[in-house]
Amino acid sequence: MRAVICGANGAMGKLIGEKLGAEVVGRVSIDGENGAARTFDELGRVDADIVIDFSHHTAISAVLDYAKKIGAAAVIGTTGHTEEEKALIFAAAKEIPVFYSGNMSLGIAVLCRLAKEAARYFPDADIEIVEAHHNRKVDAPSGTALMLFNAIREVRPDAWANCGRSGEGKRTKEEIGISALRLGTTVGMHEVILHTGTQQLTLRHEAVTRAMLADGAVDAARFVLGKPLGLYNMESLLNQERSE
Repeated sequence: MRAVICGANGAMGKLIGEKLGAEVVGRVSIDGENGAARTFDELGRVDADIVIDFSHHTAISAVLDYAKKIGAAAVIGTTGHTEEEKALIFAAAKEIPVFYSGNMSLGIAVLCRLAKEAARYFPDADIEIVEAHHNRKVDAPSGTALMLFNAIREVRPDAWANCGRSGEGKRTKEEIGISALRLGTTVGMHEVILHTGTQQLTLRHEAVTRAMLADGAVDAARFVLGKPLGLYNMESLLNQERSE
């Protein structure tokens, strides 16, 4: 693998760079420190087969344009994309292989699957999603919380997300509350709580270190290499793990 890392001087970019070592052939970071290029234009064309992005959602157009320019696959681990930015990702997947996930943890992929199954088994349960992250995280709710919501919505198509509930009024049957906590150095915690009136089921995942996410990003990069053009995610990777 020959990788270009965008956001190379961020916490995740550094971890991924350490794991890939000599497989990193290009580094981009807006600060231009530690030998990284500030822009893709400054980096120039390099012989890479994967572009890994853990920068900022506003950089997505430049990331995808560069990946298409050099004929590389893309791994998008950045969160907080607008609907317009997501449309760029979906469009790029018609030209190159794109792995896009709001969370690169295989454990979160399992949690999404369990949440969907639990919602199927308890169709009338009240469901709440709680997420917690460090106090420097800029987007809320987390991309992972939205992944969990969308997984549940596959079996509850009328569900809608109530992010940061406030004010008066009873919850509706279709409502799924999403609460975001920002606390100190918390790496990441996600809970899905289902309450039927007679019992409560809580599904929980907690990240111990960010190394878990770096491992997942590297696994995603190796997975998507050589794949046909299209959009891939952690569910795709999970399905491969089950088939092997």
